[in-house]
Amino acid sequence: MLIWTIGHLLAVCIGISLGLLGGGGSVLALPILVYVMGIAPKSAIAMTLVIVGSVSLLGVIPHWRRGNINLKKAYIFGSATMLGAFIGAKIAVLPIVTETFQMALFAMMMLLMAVFMILRNSQSKNPPQKENQKLIPSPQTVHKYSWLWLTVEGVSVGILTGLIGVGGGFAIVPALVLLGNTPMKEAIGTSLLIIALNAVAGLVGYLGHVSFDTFLTVSFTLAASLGTLLGAYLAQFVSAQQLQKSFGYFLLAVAAFVLFQNQSGFHKSERTSSKAIQHISTTIKQSSRLG
Repeated sequence: MLIWTIGHLLAVCIGISLGLLGGGGSVLALPILVYVMGIAPKSAIAMTLVIVGSVSLLGVIPHWRRGNINLKKAYIFGSATMLGAFIGAKIAVLPIVTETFQMALFAMMMLLMAVFMILRNSQSKNPPQKENQKLIPSPQTVHKYSWLWLTVEGVSVGILTGLIGVGGGFAIVPALVLLGNTPMKEAIGTSLLIIALNAVAGLVGYLGHVSFDTFLTVSFTLAASLGTLLGAYLAQFVSAQQLQKSFGYFLLAVAAFVLFQNQSGFHKSERTSSKAIQHISTTIKQSSRLG
């Protein structure tokens, strides 16, 4: 009962971070399910897709009311990401894809997200206008093949969603802004809809291959949704920029913890690979002798 309570309090914290920062908090769902609630990684990833998709869909509502959803770009980019998410889920259920590999990939994505959040916070504190203008590519360079690049990145982000359960908002928003020529507020709202679509496609890819706790998934989703509403309320009193850098460093710490927890799995995988290579080598030698 104590573990259940702690896990759901952390789920509320996930929602609060989503409400305050507009993203990033959902990446904490997987380590909480695995290391606090004791769920197997593959099942936890499928559960994370439900949680991330539901909370993102809840976040779409206020953006829809404000007119910050671009359905055309959500369809174009979302179709690619949904395809990628389904493919990623199908890859994830293959026997060759180990849980250790999935958690290691997840930790690497957390590191990337943390660095992105820290750097973005540092740049936002001192944004020289002239330098920023130089950093923005010319419209011809950005938009000449924008839909092609959106499709390619969409499939790539979707594959990661299916493999490790991350929403991918940290990659979707910049893609919509730079490649899709989308205003920032519209990009954020549209990305939430795309993330929800990704989660559905990824979950479909997992169905029939993994089992997960339906009751725990629903209760976690409700707790995170409650936290999202609370975070959205607190956002009017707290600056997101002040929290972003701290949250980035927190993600670094969590990623390091995940890598540490899986170090034994890395050694086991290395030993397994070494034995497999030795077995193949022996088989080849025996075949050459017989030949």
